[in-house]
Amino acid sequence: MTKYIFNIYKDAFSGLSTSVWLLCFIMFINRAGAMVLPFMTLYLTTSLHFSLTDAGWIMGAYGLGSIAGAYIGGQLTDRIGYYHIQFYSLIFGASLLILLVFLTGFLSILLTVFFFSLISDTLRPANSVAIAAYAKPENRTRSFSLMRFAINLGFSIGPAMGGIVAGSLGFKWIFVIDALTCLFAAYLLHRYLPYKPISSNIKSDSYARNEQSAYSDKKYLIFIFLVCIYAVCFFQLFTSIPVFWGKEWGFSETKIGLLLALNGLIIVVFEMPFIRHLEHIQRYMVMVSIGSALLITGFICLIAGWIHMIPALLFIVFMTVSEMFAMPFMTNYAVSKPSENRRGQYMALYSMAYGFAHILAPLGGLYIADVYGFRTLYLMLMLLSILVTIGFFSIRRSSIIA
Repeated sequence: MTKYIFNIYKDAFSGLSTSVWLLCFIMFINRAGAMVLPFMTLYLTTSLHFSLTDAGWIMGAYGLGSIAGAYIGGQLTDRIGYYHIQFYSLIFGASLLILLVFLTGFLSILLTVFFFSLISDTLRPANSVAIAAYAKPENRTRSFSLMRFAINLGFSIGPAMGGIVAGSLGFKWIFVIDALTCLFAAYLLHRYLPYKPISSNIKSDSYARNEQSAYSDKKYLIFIFLVCIYAVCFFQLFTSIPVFWGKEWGFSETKIGLLLALNGLIIVVFEMPFIRHLEHIQRYMVMVSIGSALLITGFICLIAGWIHMIPALLFIVFMTVSEMFAMPFMTNYAVSKPSENRRGQYMALYSMAYGFAHILAPLGGLYIADVYGFRTLYLMLMLLSILVTIGFFSIRRSSIIA
């Protein structure tokens, strides 16, 4: 049995290029220090004593910067390539994290968070195109899953460390550690990843001959809208959920950090074998529909009325399995749809969907929680998850490749 399990994991990780592994290792180092986002709302409301609404505006500024950064990153990727964008994004992002250590005013934090998000999120479309460039078409989904594996392995360490650091040294040290890991990731990228001209080996899949602009592709725009709403629901994990667990259920920072780390740990242990088993499936929207349906069950755990670790653990499990079904296949659908010279645009729009979600999730979620209560918020999100599931399944029914 042990040998059988070993062979499953060996098969799941085999056949990927050395450059993909290096890109993923760089992202692991980067995300291991990414403690800021899960604790930002908690930091603003507990250490700086901002209201939930003010915290929502600041987190909304993060989302607005994410949209602008994704758009700029996509345009620059199509023009100058993905290599230098990633490097300078890490360098300048680290600088702004250090600046956040010294800021306490609402407006100064809001503007700095906006520019940090703008700069750091230029990396996202560039990174996705880089993975597509270094990966073989037949294992592209698994290459994206390896990237998610690296991100989640880092993220399983990050929140746990963040909770310990916040509880022992204070929230501001989270910004310092995150900045240092960004700088280290930039060094590894510059030192060890060979520069490669723009997309010289990217070959679109047999059905990916789309030469039109991403901004005029109506079906793709519907897909992007659904991705955004899915992300609004999923991002509650990093915006309203830590506040809910802290204020309503009385969980400590350390306990919240360990619960969030469980999300990454499950991804690390199970996603690569899971995707290896399913990567031959090209009905991407079937997988995505299953993932969005699992969000519904997760929110039921929060509104059931039990104030205990068991519903919190179940919530994490359902959200994580939802992520495993939905996100790798969303990414592969997005990167496989356009031709080579439009890939930056398409991935920029895909990243922008998450940017809009970074605005709507905290602004809408924390406002509704502040005015109407957390139970109302999670009931509304459960209903949204039902609509998104129907929407993704409708895309599947309308196309042979979805």
